[in-house]
Amino acid sequence: MSDDFIVSQIKRDHIAKLIGGGRREDGRRLDEFRKLRVETGLIESADGSARVDLGDTTVIAGVKIVPGTPYADAPADGTITTGAEFTAMAHPTFEPGPPGEDAIELARVVDRGIRESGMVEVGKLCIKEGEQIWMVYIDIYIINHDGNLFDASNIASVCALKTAVIPNGQYGIKDGAGNAVPDAPLPTVCLPVSVTHWKIGNDLIVDPNFDEEAIASARLTVCTDDAGNYRAMQKGGKGSITRADLEHCLDAAVELGRRIREQIKG
Repeated sequence: MSDDFIVSQIKRDHIAKLIGGGRREDGRRLDEFRKLRVETGLIESADGSARVDLGDTTVIAGVKIVPGTPYADAPADGTITTGAEFTAMAHPTFEPGPPGEDAIELARVVDRGIRESGMVEVGKLCIKEGEQIWMVYIDIYIINHDGNLFDASNIASVCALKTAVIPNGQYGIKDGAGNAVPDAPLPTVCLPVSVTHWKIGNDLIVDPNFDEEAIASARLTVCTDDAGNYRAMQKGGKGSITRADLEHCLDAAVELGRRIREQIKG
């Protein structure tokens, strides 16, 4: 990502002053997400897919499930791999070429929330122990960037996974008796949802637009599961997160995660 995009000092001061007074440019509260829209099953060639629009931020996640060889230390477990691509058309700060540090960090944060929550039952992805398992690939594509890629990418990936189907028929998978195994839903047990807080001055906000995000000094992403358990956490930015900030982020992640989960369960 290029660092050439600069928010003017006047704009910075205006945004910071509004937030300091508990307001935002678009009228939202500091703890209020933008409108969330989710569409699933939109990529025919994928085994699972979802498009998420969070305000003007648009992310598409695709899931591909293919047979592969298990790791030696987990001969009966499937695998999950997550990657992210910042398409150059998504924002002036994005440049063509291989994934940069920002894309790699985004993929790792999304992957960690999914993996540590145990959303996908990898123990049920074994075709033949020690020889063949299902490998799940999650590809995240940023279509338009107007802030909060972490939470938008998390939601898109989770929705793509929960609607994914294992393509047994495509690969001619047979059971022990030699019978063809029908396609089946990817085994999932929960919906891990991340909530990222961004710090501007002494205030914390959620779901920033690009300009708000650009002037933030720090961020903290907290991922919870259906029961409100904390499953993953990632701090970013050069600024500090105080103990009081952390407590606020943890409490808010549970409640906001519950609200988002209710929207994507359908």
